[in-house]
Amino acid sequence: MRAAVPEATITELTKSGYAALTVEGVARRAGVHKTTIYRNWKDSDGLVADALAGHFAADIPIPDTGTVESDLRALARSLVATMTAQAGRALLATVLSDAVRHPRFAEAKHALFGDRFRRAKPVVTRAIERGELPADTDPAELLKTLAAPIYFRLVTGEPVDEATADRAVRVALAAAHAGVLSAV
Repeated sequence: MRAAVPEATITELTKSGYAALTVEGVARRAGVHKTTIYRNWKDSDGLVADALAGHFAADIPIPDTGTVESDLRALARSLVATMTAQAGRALLATVLSDAVRHPRFAEAKHALFGDRFRRAKPVVTRAIERGELPADTDPAELLKTLAAPIYFRLVTGEPVDEATADRAVRVALAAAHAGVLSAV
C-alpha cells in the first residue's frame, strides 16, 4: 500500500491533472479502499505532496567525471530526462497550478529543490578545488543558472532536449567564469 498509493497518485496526476484528482480515483488505481488512504493521509493535498516528494526524492546520480563541464552536462541532461518524463510533466503542471497555494505543496517544493541543490553541490565544490571555477563561486547560484533555461523552456512549452541541457551548461559556466555567480 505504501508504494501503490503514491504510484497511483503520480499516475492520476499524469493522466488527469491536479484539479481532477480524487482520492477515490487514486484508491481505485492503487487497489485499496479510500478509507485506507484517509487513515494515512489527511487529505488529497497531503497525498499529492507526499507522492511528488517521494517520487522525486529518489537518488539522482551525482557525476564525478573529472571535469566540471561534463559533470554539469550529466546533471543538466538528467534534469531534462526527468522533467520531460510523464511524472516530471505532472510535477511541473501541479507546481504551476492552484496547488501552489497549499502550504504542503510549498513545503514539498522547497524540500525537493533544497535536496537537489544539496546533492549536486559537490559537483561545484570539486570544480572549485580543481581550479576549474573561481574560488568564490556560489554552488546554489551556479546550479540555479544551469536549471533556469531548462525550466523556462518547460514552462513556455518550447522543445527541451539534450541540446538545451548542453546550452544551459555553457551559459552557467560562462556566468561562473565571468564572476557573476560569486557568493554574496
